[in-house]
Amino acid sequence: MITMCIRYTLDPFKLEDFERYARNWPGPIKRCGGELLGYFLPTKFAGATNIALALISFRDLAAYETYRAALRKDPGAVANVAEADKSKCILIEDRSFLQRVPG
Repeated sequence: MITMCIRYTLDPFKLEDFERYARNWPGPIKRCGGELLGYFLPTKFAGATNIALALISFRDLAAYETYRAALRKDPGAVANVAEADKSKCILIEDRSFLQRVPG
């Protein structure tokens, strides 16, 4: 298994738009072959208030590539990205892949 970590830098005045974006992802992610571990939004308790994370697992890199191709064709995914682009709630997206340490 590999896990993709998406680190979002957000417009701090548009957190509600991003939360709506995050809530719309579980269906498309599952339909396209990913396993959503969750979206994590910032708090005002500590740390940056404009950084969010998403964690999505895949069997392997080939499964991720299949997922990406399916996501581009999924109507729910396409609409969700278009809405986020329109609101400009996401300023930067950084992706990295992580491997779980067995334990």
